[in-house]
Amino acid sequence: MSAHAQEGLAALEAQVRRDLQYLNYPPADWVPQSNGPDGKPLLDVLIVGAGMCGQTAAFALLREGVRKLRVIDRAPAGGEGPWGTFARMPTLRSPKHLTGPDLGVPSLTFRAWYEAQHGADGWQALYKIGRLEWLNYLLWVRRTLALPVESETELLRLTPTGSLLCAQLRRAGNEETVYARKVVLALGRDGSGAPRWPAFPGFDPAAPHARDRVFHSADAIDFGALKGRRIGVLGAGASAFDNAGTALEAGAGEVVMCVRRAVLPQVNRMKWSSFLGFQHGFVALDDAARWTFLTEIFAAQIPPPHESVQRCDQHPNFSLRLGTPWLDLRPDAAGVTVLIPQGEERFDAVIVATGFDVALLERPEIATLARSALTWGDRVGAQQAAQYPEEARFPYLGEAFEMRERQGGAQPALPHLHVFNWGSAMSHGALAGDIPGLATGATRLAQGIARGLFALDRERHLAAMRAFDEYELKTTRYYVPGS
Repeated sequence: MSAHAQEGLAALEAQVRRDLQYLNYPPADWVPQSNGPDGKPLLDVLIVGAGMCGQTAAFALLREGVRKLRVIDRAPAGGEGPWGTFARMPTLRSPKHLTGPDLGVPSLTFRAWYEAQHGADGWQALYKIGRLEWLNYLLWVRRTLALPVESETELLRLTPTGSLLCAQLRRAGNEETVYARKVVLALGRDGSGAPRWPAFPGFDPAAPHARDRVFHSADAIDFGALKGRRIGVLGAGASAFDNAGTALEAGAGEVVMCVRRAVLPQVNRMKWSSFLGFQHGFVALDDAARWTFLTEIFAAQIPPPHESVQRCDQHPNFSLRLGTPWLDLRPDAAGVTVLIPQGEERFDAVIVATGFDVALLERPEIATLARSALTWGDRVGAQQAAQYPEEARFPYLGEAFEMRERQGGAQPALPHLHVFNWGSAMSHGALAGDIPGLATGATRLAQGIARGLFALDRERHLAAMRAFDEYELKTTRYYVPGS
């Protein structure tokens, strides 16, 4: 970083501190202290995941005066989220002017951060935000706000203890038990399930050595090892094109992308939904209306960005085969045979870019609680659930992103588990993961948690109100003690 950029950032950070002082941030901790079953101070909130959603949720909670919290992430510091790992696009999809992690503080916006280093002219010349620039910006926001992120700390399991949630954590080989009143799952795109694998008769992703030459787009792939190789890619979305583009740029001999659809998706209806009216109003609709909106948006699917398509198309050794589903995968020591309707294809390695599934029971950390969780399938009936099986698996969440319990359940702690990742989309829209709705989602989450914590302590707050004895007229002649 140049000396000019360092000076610009130092001045900006001083402005952030002033702005936060003007906003009286952080406000006083108003939540009464309680002890857990182990006699130790109880956490008000445990946030699991310190990527974009997790750190923004922490900022939003601190702004609401909820300060007894911990934010954990199993990744090393700086490795949280997809930006430096399996996100392989050169730039973000979103327009550069969008805000989110700043929660409305102008000096915390990406534009302020970028202009501090590159000036107003640099901002005007910027087309879209670089992926790694976005990562560096998020880390700057975290440092500037001094958010309490604990890296390389993994949630092993979450179990109920009465109305509390008991979290078993592991860090550096040591395990720790923590009790929390609320837990926020900010686990990213796969936070409510796992990477999606099509059902191939000849391939089990869990089998020994099955993954030596078969990769999921979410894997850590050594693209340098693919130089000169023939690579197959399955999928039609952004991740498929970005993995193909990364392989081509790393020197792959040939990349063949196969898509089951006859035509690529053309219109991004999820992009249409990124206006404030939808973000605020969607959650207030009845179930039938929300179901209709999201099933139609999902059915249309999201087209790959034109930049990602052009990235691949400029390489003569790239080909796209529409109407070519993969019927089976058969990996062996020398490569992978792919069965397609036209016959067989042979590749040195393949990348399956089929996204992530929403299936709560696939998250071992929360399986005990998830068995009692209400899903959208429980709400819409068997016929609709059969027609839209993926949408039916989404958890049915309350107004504060809290899980709800099936009728007749016996998990009083379940409503204290908040889903702030892609699994919240059917209930709230794209407010947890996509940048356009992040500020709306994090604010809604934090305010809902604050309401819930106040209600849990209502008797203690009532007692504190009755004991309040700050006599306003003490310095006047109208002061009457004890009245």
